Amino acid sequence: MLKKFLFSIQKLQDYSLLLFQIIKGIPSCFKYRNETLNEMYWIGASAFRLVLAAGLFEGIILAVETGHQLSSFGAESLVGRSVSLGMVRELGPVITGLLLAARTGARNASEIGGMQLSEQIDAMRAFGINPIEKLMVPKTIAAVIMFLPLTLVADFVGIIGGMFATNISMHVDISFFWTSALTALGMKDIIVGYLKPIFFGFFISTITCYYGYTTKGGTSGLGKSTINAVVMSSLIVIILDFVFTQIIWMSFLSY
Repeated sequence: MLKKFLFSIQKLQDYSLLLFQIIKGIPSCFKYRNETLNEMYWIGASAFRLVLAAGLFEGIILAVETGHQLSSFGAESLVGRSVSLGMVRELGPVITGLLLAARTGARNASEIGGMQLSEQIDAMRAFGINPIEKLMVPKTIAAVIMFLPLTLVADFVGIIGGMFATNISMHVDISFFWTSALTALGMKDIIVGYLKPIFFGFFISTITCYYGYTTKGGTSGLGKSTINAVVMSSLIVIILDFVFTQIIWMSFLSY
């Protein structure tokens, strides 16, 4: 038990050191701008349809579930408020974060882990190239930049989907739904909802790069690192969501 605890502390220390090197190497994104742009395309444009579909169906499900509950009180007019607040505060950022934790996280861990096992990272060092600046910094910058617009897409299509679902199933006027959805959103809801994906992107990218960078043990070790990267990055999304919702929104932005 003690050995496992000490091993966990060692891993946390190693991750903290890698995190410091990534932050220190952020200016190198201009040097490796082509790599950064490629990562932005892969994280953003390639994931657009996935996020679009997930956001749409989450909005529809949220509208249907809340609509059936509110209809028993004759409060169908509040569905627009529930959908907009639910998507912007919680579902939009979290669903996008979890989807991209699996998609981006698996790619980061497997790609960097494969390069580590095949000694390509050692070859970079031999040629005077910093692998953290060339591989990890572009991935981190791209994730931080692209997670926010993808969350905006999920929020928008989720509210649109909820609007049509409410109109069809509960006959709530579209213009009334839209007005209710927009007026319900306050500045603190928008700030919290759109700060989350920035932090999600940063930690998802750095955690999964760390697991790839520390891969050992051949193909079985690569598979284990990839699984651990996806699990830990997904877990950090849930933890950060709790931190923002319970601490920042309730303690600081409620004043």
